[in-house]
Amino acid sequence: MRTSRKLSVALACPGGSWPHPDWPAPDDRYVERAVRLRPPSPFRVPEGVDAVVLYSKEPVDDLGALRTGGAPVIVVAPYQDPETVAEVFRRGAGYLVEGDYCTCMLSAALVGAPAGHTYLSPAACAALREREWRAAAPDVATERLRGRLAPRERQIMELLSTGLGAQEIGLRLGLSEKTVRNNLSNIYAKLDARGRTDAVLRWLGAAPVLRV
Repeated sequence: MRTSRKLSVALACPGGSWPHPDWPAPDDRYVERAVRLRPPSPFRVPEGVDAVVLYSKEPVDDLGALRTGGAPVIVVAPYQDPETVAEVFRRGAGYLVEGDYCTCMLSAALVGAPAGHTYLSPAACAALREREWRAAAPDVATERLRGRLAPRERQIMELLSTGLGAQEIGLRLGLSEKTVRNNLSNIYAKLDARGRTDAVLRWLGAAPVLRV
């Protein structure tokens, strides 16, 4: 991700108006401007956009209709039911539950999105975990998969599953960002995961159900 400039963000609000008219603020550390997409084509993102915020009451349907040109997406929605959060997350988008985040959190989530970070607000993370807990029986395969990781790697995965990036995880555990990234590479290999999102889904026991 380029760090020499601030981000250009597109706002898609098919179900209503954007709830933060004063965002981004002129002194926002990460976001320079937000382009609001208007009907009749609110789902087509213009070139030059670094990330997209989709504010929607039908996040799964609207995410499927969004044409981003490869830009990562952060979904903001009023629902936190586990199935909706899991489906949005499986598609590679971040998820912020309305009322469960501040604009500072939104900006931080957006700056991590082009680098491959898939952010979940606390309520969204809890919903994804609830989906695992609802399983009819203990997932022996998931526990066996988790058992491949060393104690430090398990700590990193617990923090990764809450939406933290490598730098934030390093600060929590007293490790350098490079060390965390090296650990993540090893974790992905041990979990047979394609990347961050796949690893989190496998860690939470959701990947076998969600994979297409």
